[in-house]
Amino acid sequence: MDRCDECGFEYGTVDAGAIPDRLGTFAGLYAAALAAVPDVRRRPAPQVWSPLEYACHLRDVLDVQRERLELALRVDAPEFAPMGRDELVVTRAYNTQEPSAVLADLAANAERLAAAFGALDAAALARVGSYPWPEPVERTLLWLGRHTVHEGEHHLMDITRMA
Repeated sequence: MDRCDECGFEYGTVDAGAIPDRLGTFAGLYAAALAAVPDVRRRPAPQVWSPLEYACHLRDVLDVQRERLELALRVDAPEFAPMGRDELVVTRAYNTQEPSAVLADLAANAERLAAAFGALDAAALARVGSYPWPEPVERTLLWLGRHTVHEGEHHLMDITRMA
């Protein structure tokens, strides 16, 4: 997966040095996007998440990706556990959470992950782990950073098209 056909994101266009800054923009972008939506809890269709659910998802993605990065720095070729993204929407009751708290946590998680990526050198970025989605495949930490940027930008697009 090096390109997203739906949003046009090209993984190879994201330089390693740009990952921390790109991650750092998500707090403000998501706050603005949620503010522009009339009802953050409204799902446009039963199987499509609400804007709040997308924000909760990104908040949790940022945290899980930081845990995966830290694991890959401690363990050679770890297997990253699936995050259970569809299950979390239900088990954590995403659509009942307070938007301001979600945005605060998203900002904190983005800041922590940006700092973690900012501390990596080329050798660390080349470390690998088995990424579980869409099927298990070996991925570098550089790819993990790029994929996280894609997650944030893609779901921001999901929210803004509901505004």
